Formats: sequence, structure tokens, C-alpha cells
Amino acid sequence: MSRILDTIRSPRDVKTLSIDQLKTLAEEIRQELITVLSKTGGHLGPNLGVVELTLALHYVFNTPADNFVFDVSHQAYVHKLLTGRRDRIHTIRQTEGLNGFMLRTESEHDCYGAGHAGTALSAALGMASGRDMRGTKDNVIALCGDAAFTCGVTYEALNNIAGHTKRLIVILNDNEWSIDKNVGAIAGYLTKLATNPKYSHLHEQLEKFLQKIGGKKAGRVLRKAEEAAKSMIVPSVIFEELGLTYYGPMDGHDTATLIKTFEFLKTQDHPVLLHVLTKKGKGFEPAIEKQKKFHGLGPYNPETGETQTTSQRTYSEVFADTMIKLADMNKNIVGITGAMPNGTALDRFQVKHPDKYFDVGIAEEHAVLFACGLATKGFKPVCAIYSTFLQRAIDQIIHDVALQNLPVIFCMDRGGLSGDDGPTHHGLFDISYLRGVPNMVLLHPTNEDELADMMFTAMHHPGPVAIRYPRGTGPGVQVKDHPQLIPVGKAQVIEHGKDVLVYGLGAMLPMAREFANKLKEQGYSVAVVNPRTIKPMDLGTLEFFARSAELVVTFEDHVLMGGFGSIVLESLSELNISVPVVRMGWPDQFVDHGKIDYLRQKYGLTVQNALKKAQPFLKKKAPADSQKAIA
Repeated sequence: MSRILDTIRSPRDVKTLSIDQLKTLAEEIRQELITVLSKTGGHLGPNLGVVELTLALHYVFNTPADNFVFDVSHQAYVHKLLTGRRDRIHTIRQTEGLNGFMLRTESEHDCYGAGHAGTALSAALGMASGRDMRGTKDNVIALCGDAAFTCGVTYEALNNIAGHTKRLIVILNDNEWSIDKNVGAIAGYLTKLATNPKYSHLHEQLEKFLQKIGGKKAGRVLRKAEEAAKSMIVPSVIFEELGLTYYGPMDGHDTATLIKTFEFLKTQDHPVLLHVLTKKGKGFEPAIEKQKKFHGLGPYNPETGETQTTSQRTYSEVFADTMIKLADMNKNIVGITGAMPNGTALDRFQVKHPDKYFDVGIAEEHAVLFACGLATKGFKPVCAIYSTFLQRAIDQIIHDVALQNLPVIFCMDRGGLSGDDGPTHHGLFDISYLRGVPNMVLLHPTNEDELADMMFTAMHHPGPVAIRYPRGTGPGVQVKDHPQLIPVGKAQVIEHGKDVLVYGLGAMLPMAREFANKLKEQGYSVAVVNPRTIKPMDLGTLEFFARSAELVVTFEDHVLMGGFGSIVLESLSELNISVPVVRMGWPDQFVDHGKIDYLRQKYGLTVQNALKKAQPFLKKKAPADSQKAIA
């Protein structure tokens, strides 16, 4: 039996359907997502929750003339299905396939790309203001999850809407979750709005009235009645105070009412906010029962929702387990996350030390400042924040942490390539944005045990420390029962040699060792060094080997510009050592999404390419086997 979904080639096809057909299409979309993502992985829960909402938007509005700005945009898979990408949905987040987020270069229907929370409202306001200046009549709709309203930049935008445009539609998609359960006063405030029995009953009656008579008359009555109700029941609706007329809460899965409401809202000559209630994971019971797991995951069984498990701990889990161990020994250690307890594994710490755990919501700037306050009171705050998300807080890191030399520790998960997530989530810039900050110590482990030692060392350091580590599992090194101090600013020499000096930073050490072995087979004497400390650089070890070396080679999972290789170049200049340097890392461009091995091949971050680059600088040597034969 043919599906309605198979006939949808553009949003125009959606507009030809009846309400009953739209309901059927919604179920077909859910089944398509459950089936496809079981093979590819991806953001299943968020997309199952916005099916009817996305259908209603495309039924009423006209992209690309009208603009849909999705906050984070990980919930745009349904939008992609409806905008000519259905035949490629099986490639989502796969190498050279569809991106897991909105991408302007992917489709004319993607008006704004994003992968971080809190960007939609400001961008949408800029679009609306630009439209007003152009004198056009297109609509701008910002679709924001309730978690985005814990993000400070969202409130900066809210504060400006009334003064900058007369026409903007904001949809507050309230499912009470970001990746984990939402926290803070705003989440509680929205829950009060959504669960007030008097207001909910009144709204249900008004919805029925709207459905019956439709048109502008219904809209005027609806608005007046709701304003009167809110003045009695919810006397200080924050959105109204900021200049947006508030409508809702409304069932985000009622397609017919959503369509009627959008038809009404697009006629309004003032900014409006529609509060819709949706269920994350709707249509797939495992996704409803395990919201955190199904926010974003790898392949799973489409019948049961079960995923493959491994006994090997990830770097995130080693970090969290070490935090538990250290907090058992030191009462002053506290953990802070920005709405990512599951992603950083800090939820494991929360179970053991709930009184030392803080989730501040999607508010990285606040997280860092909050940590500063704790540090002034004698605590050792640990901010567990992805490298790519910590970018938001660079001012606080410089102005508040480093300038005051406060002992705040940054554990930067996803330091390096983040594979299938793509350029919005690759942690490829943190060395560049931290290395120039005075008082900052920057560390990078090569394995799980070294991560635990670095955390223990950071606890004893009097100033700020940042530790970057990769996504996923490490080489499987057993973590000691008792972590040890490592000397800050002192590299670890893995192998001695005089012809070539090779640095392998963090997860790139195995590649550096493989490269060294290839050179040794050609007869070269090669030194291999694990830097451990990125800043301060171990100048003594560098000078010792570089004075005699024909070549220095660096491997790093970071952009070359301003990265570890740049530090080596600058240090050699300071030491007045003239030796060629080959740097292996990521180029000055945004790296695609895809499997890590594929991306390394595509961008030339391989042993073979390193050998090719190194060869012009090396004198011919007799192969190692020949030398042995002569001896």
C-alpha cells in the first residue's frame, strides 16, 4: 500500500492534504524516523515530538519565502522530510549525507543553520527587522524549545523584540526536556502556565469556539478572552511584559487547531508567542520512557529500542567516576554542568554527591561566573562543559576566572572531532581560544588513566586549569585506584631519538608512534613525546631534542591555526632554534560531519600524508634492516 509520505516532494504537496490525511502522514513520518534512525542513529525523541507542529507550519506558511528558524535545529528532521530531502533521509548524519542540523548550503528551505541552543530568537528578530526595512510581507517564525529559555541570549532577544519589529511569531515548544529534565525557575514557571486547571479549561473552550467559527472575529474574541483570563489567573505573564502577546498553552499534537491558530497568528500586527505542549518521543514508547537516551543516540532495535552496549568506559564516564572519587576525599569539590549531565556523565556524580552537583541549564556564561563565586568561598568548582559550548563563555574565562587567578577547573568533553555531529559540535578551537589567556594551564591526556591523574593534579593547582579530552572511548587503559600528581609543564618522553622529534597530542599519540615506526624502518632515529601539558609548554624537552633534529613533527586533533603545532613553532623561535616543522591537524575550514577515519583521510590527517610532507626535509638513511646486516 502506497504511503502519503512517498508523494511529498515539497511543502506544496502538504497543503493539498485534508486534516485526516495530515494525521495519517504524521504517523507515517514517525514510523519513517523510527525505522531510519534505528540504522543511522540521531535525534529521535525531539523529532517525534514536533511532527504535527512541523506539518501545521508547512501547511500554513510558505518556505523559503517564509522563514522557519529552529533553535538548535536538531528537531528539523521532519522539516527535511517535507522539503525535498525524503529520498536522502537515510543518509542523515552519515558520511557525505544530510546534516543532523539545519544547514543553509543544504537547502533553500533552511534559512538559518544552528547547532547550539539559544540562537533562534535573536536570529529571527534580525530577519524580521531586515524584512521590515525591505518592506516585504514574509513571515518569520522562531521555533524554540523550552530549554532555550534558560539561555541568557534568549532573554537578550526577548528584551529587544517589541522595540525592533511589529511582526514576529515565536513558538515555545514545551516538552519539559532539553537532553535532561529542564531545571530552574523558568521551567517551573512554564509548568505553572501549562498545568493551571482554570486556565486550561478556559483555553479548551476557546479552542472549540475558534474551530467552529474561524476567521478574524474569532481571533479578536480569543485574544480578549485570554487576556482577561490571564489578568485574573496569571497576573504577571513575563512574555506580555516584554511586549509579546501570549497564546496558550495549546496541544502541540492537535493538527487542526494548530493550523487554525497559525492562520490567525500570521494576520497579527504585533509580536506573538504561542506556547505549545508536546511529548518528546511521541509514538515510540522506549523514547518516552527513556527521554535522555533517545534525545540523540546511535543505532538501536526499532522494535524494542535496545542499543548495543560496551563494557569499556568512555572518557566522560572516567571523568565522572574520578570526580566521585575525588569528592569522596575532598569536601570542597563541586560539579557544574550546563544542561548536559548525561552528555558529560556528571549525572553519575549527582547520584553520589547530590549536594555538590549543580545543573544551571543552557547557560554556560552563568556556569563559569557561578563557579567563580564558589571559588572565592574556598571551593574547587569543576565545570563539565563540551569544548564547543565553552566557546560561549570566553569572556568570563578571561575576565572573571583568569584575571583573578581563581582555581576553576574546566573539563572539556568532546575536545577534538565530534564525528557525526559535524562542525557545530567539533571541539577544534579550544587550544586557540585558551592558550593566550594568562594564568591558564591547559592539559590533554592520551588515555583514561592520564585523565584521572590530570584531574587530581588540577585539584592541587592554585589557579585555573582546563583539561580537554575526546568523545567516546579511549585506548582502554586501566585507571589506577589512586591517581597521582603529574608535573605541570613537563612532557613525557615515550622514545628517545636524535634525527626527528615527533609530538603526539592526546588521542593522536598512536598516530605519532605509527609515524615514528615508519621512519625508524627507513633508518631514522626518532624521539616520540607525549606533551601532556599544552600550556605551559615544556621548553626544556623541546630544546633538548630539537637542537639535534633535522625535523619536528606535531600531531593534534585541533585546527592548525593557533593550535599545538603553532605553540611549537613559536617556542622554537623563542629558543632561536632553526629546524623545519611539519604540523598535522585540521585545516583552516569547518570540517564536515562523518566517520572520524573518513574525515582524517579526506583532510589529510594521516600517517601517509605526514610521511609525504616530512620526506623533503630528511636526509637519506640506510633502512634499519640494512644497518643491522652491516653490523
